[in-house]
Amino acid sequence: MKIADKTKGYGFAFLATVSMANVYVFSKAALNELNLYQFGFYWFGLAIVWNTIYGIPAGKIKVARELKAKQYKILGILGLLELVATILFFISIKTAEDPAIMSFLQNLVPLFVILLGISILKEKFTLLQFTGMAVTFAGAVITSFSGSVKGTGFFVPGTGYMIASAIFQAIALIISRMHIKKLDPGLLSLNRSLFLFIFATILMLSLGESFEISRKALFNVAIGSLVGPFLTAMSNYTALKYIEASKSSIVQSSKGLFVIIGAWMYFSTIPQAFQIAGGLITIAGVIILISARDAV
Repeated sequence: MKIADKTKGYGFAFLATVSMANVYVFSKAALNELNLYQFGFYWFGLAIVWNTIYGIPAGKIKVARELKAKQYKILGILGLLELVATILFFISIKTAEDPAIMSFLQNLVPLFVILLGISILKEKFTLLQFTGMAVTFAGAVITSFSGSVKGTGFFVPGTGYMIASAIFQAIALIISRMHIKKLDPGLLSLNRSLFLFIFATILMLSLGESFEISRKALFNVAIGSLVGPFLTAMSNYTALKYIEASKSSIVQSSKGLFVIIGAWMYFSTIPQAFQIAGGLITIAGVIILISARDAV
């Protein structure tokens, strides 16, 4: 039985969602033991291994030989955008006490995608879209509220890094969608890992960081890098081949719910009730926002 393209698209989007939820948990566990340079070296080094194991038998690697200069330029631009976005992402995970809160803030990505479409691509703007933006933003504020305006500050630690990461991810997502027909998802995933691995290696060598890590940290990195830089990235890019980025974003907006479960099982932490409520509001905002956009 042939599977419809839409079904494939939503299936890969859901796979990316569950995989990404695990990234928050395993990366937080690894970052509790490693600094960012060690983490990046092993996380993305292993991601290259996973991508290569998948890419060679599937004939994905040799696709790079057929690319034109313009496509290599696009890969370079995407690599730099993903580099900045990912560094900010993992700084926020390392800084935050509960990764579930940061996962809900990722729902700002589709909001920024819409804003970029309006400002750069001159797309139409409706009242319903504005409502979706307002709901998403309000949910993000509630989710990131620390519970007190004093002490640690209004927002929980890591909020600013995650918001900045979401902006760069939105830009990369728009560019990826524009060129996904000519750039294989496996190649995009490998390209991202290569940029980050090279950057981490340079920092490790220049700063004289130790390459020695514990078995527990290596286990968390191995599992996380398999479901993160490899499975999540590849599933996300593959979903874009079958459905629009906006529809994929709706599915992926629910990842915070999976992160709550994983964080509770792994770290025995759970967000406060108002933070979970804020996360659910961001999901509702994303659905309104994207539904309004598709109705234009």
